[in-house]
Amino acid sequence: MARKKSWNILDVGYDDVAAYLKENDTIMALMGSCEKHGAHCPLGTDSFTAAGVVERAAELAKTMYTPLMPFGYSPHHMGRVNEGSGTVTLSGDTYRKVVYDIAMSLVYHGFNKIVFVTHHGSNSKVIDDVLRKIRYETNCFVCWYKTPTERTYSLIGDIVEGPPEETPGWHAGEIETSTAWAYNEGSVDMDRAEQGRTHAPRWMGDKFTKHDGSGFVTFLGAENIWVPMEHHEYSDNATIGNPFRASIEKGKKYFEIAGKALAAFLEEVKKFDIKIPDEARQFKNRA
Repeated sequence: MARKKSWNILDVGYDDVAAYLKENDTIMALMGSCEKHGAHCPLGTDSFTAAGVVERAAELAKTMYTPLMPFGYSPHHMGRVNEGSGTVTLSGDTYRKVVYDIAMSLVYHGFNKIVFVTHHGSNSKVIDDVLRKIRYETNCFVCWYKTPTERTYSLIGDIVEGPPEETPGWHAGEIETSTAWAYNEGSVDMDRAEQGRTHAPRWMGDKFTKHDGSGFVTFLGAENIWVPMEHHEYSDNATIGNPFRASIEKGKKYFEIAGKALAAFLEEVKKFDIKIPDEARQFKNRA
């Protein structure tokens, strides 16, 4: 019986990867997270969202991807000691080492272009130096692709129904509830859903405000102060937005739109004339 067709390298044989590389030297690396969301959403919400986009893009662009890395950089989602949030986080140092080892493994095999794809915003906070290290050591093309959120209206404006004041971020609200619901229907429990908004940590006093889930607070009308905050300090129920506007249909539309956008990007990446010399492919620190 022939092996089923899959773009996930976890599902195929080594000879399939070797044959693929003769036609396409681009690959996606799927980076997820396991972290506290609103009670109605699973801890895998960001992983499910990224996976849904990558799987659609892989089919459209005929491009392989690595299996999901389920843990990300989520220290601020750990919650209080003994609270039982379930979040699993990697330290920044560990996460960068994981990114480096994934990339160097792929470069070793013959890939010249690596597109890391994530939905979890905080995964993007700690990777600039390691991406530069990978590029400077190998001359490969490497990038960090963030799937769209409520902030990215240029792509998903036709999906988002909530007004700006109702969609101040991207955590377990309209979009993420929809994507988790569409990707794994049984993982969402809308009986537990409630709206949520952000606020500046109360210990900062009433002169500070906060309107979304980024690390910035606003003071004197300027959003220019980055503060290392715990998520529970500025979000009371781990929900930023209105999950009651979510639907499975909206999640499916998201995957279609976001998948097409990623596929279009991959088609351009394929055209990049980048060839790594064999001596730069040596993954010397793999032991």
